[in-house]
Amino acid sequence: MATNGGGWTPGAATMREGRATPDVERIDHTGSSPEGTNSTYVLPEHGVVVDPGPPGDHAWDVLGSGFQSASVSIEDVEAVVVTHWHADHAGLAPRLAERADAELFLHEADAPLVGDYAAERGRRVERDARTLRGWGVPDRVVDAVVDGDDPSPMPDTTPVTSVTQGDQIRGTDVVHTPGHTAGHVAISAGDALFVGDAVLPTYTPNVGGSDTRVERPLSTYLDTLDGLLDHFGSDDAAAPEADRESRAVRAFPGHGPTVALRSRITEIREHHADRLRNAVRSLPRVDSDSRDEDEPDSERATEAGGRGRTPWQVARDLFGEMSGIHAKMGAGEAAAHLRFGVEAGLAVRTDSDPDRYARVGDAADERFERAVSASRYR
Repeated sequence: MATNGGGWTPGAATMREGRATPDVERIDHTGSSPEGTNSTYVLPEHGVVVDPGPPGDHAWDVLGSGFQSASVSIEDVEAVVVTHWHADHAGLAPRLAERADAELFLHEADAPLVGDYAAERGRRVERDARTLRGWGVPDRVVDAVVDGDDPSPMPDTTPVTSVTQGDQIRGTDVVHTPGHTAGHVAISAGDALFVGDAVLPTYTPNVGGSDTRVERPLSTYLDTLDGLLDHFGSDDAAAPEADRESRAVRAFPGHGPTVALRSRITEIREHHADRLRNAVRSLPRVDSDSRDEDEPDSERATEAGGRGRTPWQVARDLFGEMSGIHAKMGAGEAAAHLRFGVEAGLAVRTDSDPDRYARVGDAADERFERAVSASRYR
């Protein structure tokens, strides 16, 4: 079923804060992902399709019906743009690009995971397993994650054009928005910003488990949120917040129809402050006042409760029992927040193989809120 993104009338481009608002058609892939309804966006004036949707014949039929409802022919598609490599967004991209004789685009960091799917999938599964063990996940859980990571019905190889920050695709602009994946992008077209999974209306995008290549997932993701606010969240600092929200670009997420950019980013930051607080508070404490800089972190943590706690142990505190993909995502979230805690001076890593962490100092609420505030990164 196709719907008009943001309720705009097809064929009637408008202006908002000096930016032209292009015609946008949204195609709804109901129930296609754990994050909820997947969204495909069609920009008829540009000949661009963003995130064609998950693989499979059913999703292909939904996509075709959406094109018909929008009075768009597959032959009109000149560019297929995928915000990130996850199969619920990229799954139909090779099929659509081939059928439409269109060019397929991904950021250079994510392009190999679609363009060389079979080989890169093998490397990814091995990397995920290795990373999970480094987070202290038990072998039996890691084995279950690997066994449940079934291949998607995508071609082993497919032609992909790599893009990067600032590149243009048929009149739209590529904005690198890493964190959820290393090569995640948003696509800017006039007043419309297609944000993929960088900002979602209901769920908070996973960091850590969603792409184990990202070395500093939470700080990278918070940098992305800062960049989105700086460039697309209205630059009138003197205006009331409600006015700034109304002047911000209209953001179209990879799941669901629209998202209020400024207010949702504020909510996401609050969520990460809460999660950081809970993760760090679950750690044994190191007394920062008595630390000897020549003493290894693992020895500092001994009297505070052994050699610290692993991300897996912390994840079980945060999320309870986990298995399959939830184990990977949960352990990744814990690892991302603990790594960020080290960067912010709230924790220390006390051991590796597996990683272990201990808390530094007190656990005052303002320390966590300050750590994830936008001002820390400016």
